[in-house]
Amino acid sequence: MNGKMRTLRFAVNAVLLLGFAWNCGAQTLKLPPHEKIVLKNGLTLLLMEKHGVPIVDFAAIVKGGSVADPAGQEGLASVTAGLLRKGTAKRSAQQFAADLDFIGADFSADASADYTAISIEFLAKDMDKGLDLFSDAVLRPAFAQAEVEKLLAQEIDGIKAAKDEAQSVALNYYYGYLFSKHPYGRPVAGDELSLARIKRDAITKFYATNYTPGNTILAVAGEFDAAQMRAKIEQALGGWTAKETALPAIPAPMPVKGKKLLLVDKPDSTQTFFVFGNVGTAENDPDRVAIRVVNTIFGGRFTSELNEALRVESGLTYGAQAFFDSRKEPGAFGIYSFTKNESTVQAIDLALQVLAKLQKVGVTAEQLASAKAYIKGQFPPSIETSEQLAKRIAANEFYGLGDDEINKLEERIDAVTPEIAKQVIAKHFPEDNLVFMLIGKGSEIGPGVRKYAPQQDTRKISEPGFWPGAK
Repeated sequence: MNGKMRTLRFAVNAVLLLGFAWNCGAQTLKLPPHEKIVLKNGLTLLLMEKHGVPIVDFAAIVKGGSVADPAGQEGLASVTAGLLRKGTAKRSAQQFAADLDFIGADFSADASADYTAISIEFLAKDMDKGLDLFSDAVLRPAFAQAEVEKLLAQEIDGIKAAKDEAQSVALNYYYGYLFSKHPYGRPVAGDELSLARIKRDAITKFYATNYTPGNTILAVAGEFDAAQMRAKIEQALGGWTAKETALPAIPAPMPVKGKKLLLVDKPDSTQTFFVFGNVGTAENDPDRVAIRVVNTIFGGRFTSELNEALRVESGLTYGAQAFFDSRKEPGAFGIYSFTKNESTVQAIDLALQVLAKLQKVGVTAEQLASAKAYIKGQFPPSIETSEQLAKRIAANEFYGLGDDEINKLEERIDAVTPEIAKQVIAKHFPEDNLVFMLIGKGSEIGPGVRKYAPQQDTRKISEPGFWPGAK
């Protein structure tokens, strides 16, 4: 984002924040109205007018993430997305970047497990130029051989460098070990081995298979007239050829029974990074709001029970948290922290004690009231800008969630009682079935962590890849 756009965004956010602070005390949070149109070629179009700020945001979802990567070519969706801005049929990579800079636009394209997200933001006065850049990247990427080779080399070097910073790759190892051969175990960005196998032909095939209008959701939010915007998009994207896309069938991953532990040996490490948990929930899980409230208390904010125990009271770490990485199918639940080598066992024991306390005692009405107020205060700023709103409605459409996901959020938060919380804890915060992943100095921490699981696996961080079971 250039300086002028950044300054404008800062000023706009300040005004919006004041508006939300005034409104939230008097009325329930509501999504601005928007319309849904399915074009003749199958493209799903969501239009949300948001007047007062001269910015327009496009947020597209292509239903082809890392779950669509062929086995052995993990990272293919990520590389394909990364190449969208590296040259088109009519622009070189340098020209594309220059044209973005000329209008002060932001463009990004990234793959996640479930889908690829593509977005662009520009000033409303630059609508035609911004739409031309977006459509050029989505419809006419060149995938030039030189750019393919350059990006793959950069990605491989990046993964090797990331292994020097254990926290950068902890979840790659954890997900690979937790999900094993399920597609959710694949590293989204690939690894040193899989990226080396990817060729240009595989990229063009992935693009042709997955980047189709019927496989795409496009949300637009900001300063525009909906009828005019629809006409412009139909002109720019209506000629995108319709094509049947057979999406891969992704089964729900099964939770792990019992306990197992992966120790990733990093001989030069003075700290241990650990994650433990199990398969969690899907994005549309009926308990999702209650889980959010409970996890805010347990491990979702600075004053959570986990952080209080591991950081504030014991000083074992600078931070501890619990997370639910919800996806189309159930993603991961994890408890994450790090500590000095010599306090590894003490820190993990304490985290397990906090989890056991949650199971045994539950949460109080006072804790629930605090967590509810916290979520209600933290959430509105996440849907202030046109960028946030475009991404939100696109994701809701992808996951099959309606406007009530926002419009009834406060009502659903208020409905969480200690009894409901107790049921959610028993169902979604496992204590007996746990998968552990540790990165640290094996010779120093190995003997102490054997007690956590009867099944033990080890791996050197210098070995290419993350976990062979995920291949």
